[in-house]
Amino acid sequence: MARAARASNIRFEDRNLGATLGQLPWGLILMLISVACIGTAALYSSTFTNPVEAELPARHAVRFAVALALMFAVALVPVKFWLQTAWPAYFVTLAMLVGVELFGVTGGGAQRWLSLGPINVQPSEFMKLALTLALARYYHNNLTWQSGRFFVHFPPLLMILVPAALIFKQPDFGTTLALVASGGILIYLAGLWYRVIAAVVVFGVASAVPVYSFVLEDYQRERVNTFLAQLTGQSVNALDDGYQIEQAKIAIGSGGWQGRGFMEGTQAQLDYIPEQHTDFILTVIAEEFGFLGATGLLLLWAIILVWGLYIAGRSGSTFGRFAAVGCVATVAFFILFNVAMVLGLVPVVGVPLPLVSYGGTVMFTTMACFGIIMSVHLGRDQHLSAQGGI
Repeated sequence: MARAARASNIRFEDRNLGATLGQLPWGLILMLISVACIGTAALYSSTFTNPVEAELPARHAVRFAVALALMFAVALVPVKFWLQTAWPAYFVTLAMLVGVELFGVTGGGAQRWLSLGPINVQPSEFMKLALTLALARYYHNNLTWQSGRFFVHFPPLLMILVPAALIFKQPDFGTTLALVASGGILIYLAGLWYRVIAAVVVFGVASAVPVYSFVLEDYQRERVNTFLAQLTGQSVNALDDGYQIEQAKIAIGSGGWQGRGFMEGTQAQLDYIPEQHTDFILTVIAEEFGFLGATGLLLLWAIILVWGLYIAGRSGSTFGRFAAVGCVATVAFFILFNVAMVLGLVPVVGVPLPLVSYGGTVMFTTMACFGIIMSVHLGRDQHLSAQGGI
């Protein structure tokens, strides 16, 4: 312990690579690798009977290896660098979102990509991390005894709502919710008065009907209608909008307590569940490994997130604490909303389960978030000034 304490007091720039790697939370890293391995196994079970999707597990593993390298690269960058680049990262990403609106690339019925030479990028994914860093930077400079007043939080509110509106218009409701949820948590932690929070909640409830009637797209309203029908016990069309949820419930129920066994799930093997390799991958795990297996995976994620909050609490700077908490909140949102969606507790909005569902964008965002958390861990004893120095 004494040796670790001495190492953490060494300036980041004066550490050698070996000493720095030794200070990383390797238990946390091994748990992240374990989650990715569970995802690879679940993908193999859900796709091995489909020749078109047979390559997905291998691609998932390769993507995770690249994302793991990205996490190490982000973690080894001094935390003061992320403080200094928070504003440029936010405004550049915001400009990219405006670019998507003006001349973005359309794919799958949505205009979410921006063409940069030979590649297409999705700025909404960059914004999740850029917004967290920008909010952390703002509160690092402006957190005072008056932080409960609304006017202190008005700039962060605009910082959240402007990109959220641009992303919602693409349309990408899941990412919009992620930005609002993770940003709102940071505003709450900054000390916003409860009466202001109550006023915001009342406004949100009052605006639900106008948003449903005039803002949501037709397919989004259909998903809300299906959710409300299921919630109130009304009959839904099991061959249309309610099909996915009904099949998911069948898969979860057939798994029982211990599951049917690896690669023995009938719902998964017969492809009854649409998008079971992405948004509904948890149904594969629940059917084959039962309540114990699905709960074990969620408990593993819970330990990972609590570890991230522990790292945030040990940071010696406001920026470090808020950046780490914001990153934890971003990942936690995906997990909570995915589980709630699979169980039919919220409408289907297309939110994947991090490191388990197939897909590179959320995986890279998740590992970049943990890179920031580990950078905060390595620089936990550095007291950063408001100007970004030490």
